[in-house]
Amino acid sequence: MLLGKSRQVKLAFACLIAGGHLLLEDVPGVGKTTLAHALAASFALEFQRVQFTSDLLPSDIIGVSVYERETGLFRFHPGPIFTGLLLADEINRATPKTQSALLEAMAEGQVTVDGQTHALAQPFFVVATQNPLDLHGTFPLPDSQLDRFMLRLSLDYPDAAAERALLTGSDRRDLLARLTPQLDGESLAALHRQSQAVTASPALLDYLQALLLASRRHADIRVGLSPRAGLALLGAARAWALLSGRRHVLPEDVQALFVPLAAHRLVPARGANGDALARALLADVAVD
Repeated sequence: MLLGKSRQVKLAFACLIAGGHLLLEDVPGVGKTTLAHALAASFALEFQRVQFTSDLLPSDIIGVSVYERETGLFRFHPGPIFTGLLLADEINRATPKTQSALLEAMAEGQVTVDGQTHALAQPFFVVATQNPLDLHGTFPLPDSQLDRFMLRLSLDYPDAAAERALLTGSDRRDLLARLTPQLDGESLAALHRQSQAVTASPALLDYLQALLLASRRHADIRVGLSPRAGLALLGAARAWALLSGRRHVLPEDVQALFVPLAAHRLVPARGANGDALARALLADVAVD
């Protein structure tokens, strides 16, 4: 489906198996939306897409309570967030107020409207796409929103061979229509439980903690990785190990996930680049 992007696809699957949300950041037209559709189809998840625009309101995502004259009561009409996989397309074209409408849903699997709490479907995933911030009409995601995304991936342009196969192959929409589910929601939940049971040795946890500590002490990082980021890194590494056919986490699993998990969480100082800082941390912290 996404030619030449096997690593990004595996990372996306690991993110969902670990129970995380996924942020796809790249220029338009490289397959971000296609990947979201393929993930939903592969896991037989109910799918909703919201096109984020500057005039989108929180109620357009969450839903709204409507007064019914017949009963004299307000009745909640759920929005598109009540689904298995929500594609928040071009999320950074909406205002910060609308972006933040997803926070409670992503963190707790529920939304609150007019003082009433409504549980979301389980499993529930957000796959958001965003354009680079230098494109016209974009609003940067607040740090608290970025922290809710387990991984941030970039698909980038395909290589020459993959692009030729894309140009000469079937239409992506036709392929998506013919895509059959490989797993269902229950199977995905079972994989999540299996990933949680993957063993992480004390030495592995020492290495993970050393990375977290290095991020907090680095001269070019103003805000390092939080304990929540550490839990996300461990969960993602366990899922990566499971997909690699192992029941124990290796340092290579942590290293495979570290840049897509850490780069968007780091707050650089003096204009440094988050991806470069994450790679520098990997290079600086030795595996004992």
